[in-house]
Amino acid sequence: MGRANAGKTTILQRVCNSTDKPEIFDGKGNKIERDIVQGTLKRGYHDIQHELVFRSNPGFVFHDSCGFEAGSAQEFDQMRNFVTERAVTTRVNECIHAIWFCIPMTDCHRTVTAAEQKFFNECDTRHVPVIVLVTKGDAVYVEAIQELEDEGFEIKELPEIVVAEKEGELRDKCLGHVKHELDRCKFPPKGYVALQRMDQQDADCTFLMECTANVLNEEGLQRLLISTQQSSIGICVKFAVNV
Repeated sequence: MGRANAGKTTILQRVCNSTDKPEIFDGKGNKIERDIVQGTLKRGYHDIQHELVFRSNPGFVFHDSCGFEAGSAQEFDQMRNFVTERAVTTRVNECIHAIWFCIPMTDCHRTVTAAEQKFFNECDTRHVPVIVLVTKGDAVYVEAIQELEDEGFEIKELPEIVVAEKEGELRDKCLGHVKHELDRCKFPPKGYVALQRMDQQDADCTFLMECTANVLNEEGLQRLLISTQQSSIGICVKFAVNV
């Protein structure tokens, strides 16, 4: 879930080790052709009931929300009903086990919007853990350069590690702001993960998968997630040892 252009699809591709677009199915398992889906999106319609599956890892089934900043009250209600109903259903093939909520760092001064606060205040997520993914962490590079210049540094003479440290400082500041805002909500997230350079095929999803496994309520679900994910062998070993 999250805003449009928050990097949602890119994250799913990295998790599933794929560069392809997902196949899309309706709630009954019928495949929906991509041109039909694109046509509905252009008309402003987005169905969260649709299932997104990557051929590279069909063990994962994803659902994608509309961009929150553009969502109508009706779309928000549909999303909220979907979350609350699917979180408690006893039908295994319909149950959602976790929510990744994406917030981009592309505008650190507008990190948490009113639409996002509405979700965490009005959408009852007590039965499904939500992890906030602060995405596009590399977007702070320009701001890091500007701050270093303001501090009197000559950018051409700076070692890369100094710029990287400033970027890390800004990312931590942005993540801290997001946590401060959302932890005060009625239904706060269970965890936070800062992601960067997810557009690169070798991007590391280990911490994302580890955080997701840690917030799941059942050991069986943890094992299922770890065995299904293909992005990190290390996390498989770690959980095998812990268990």
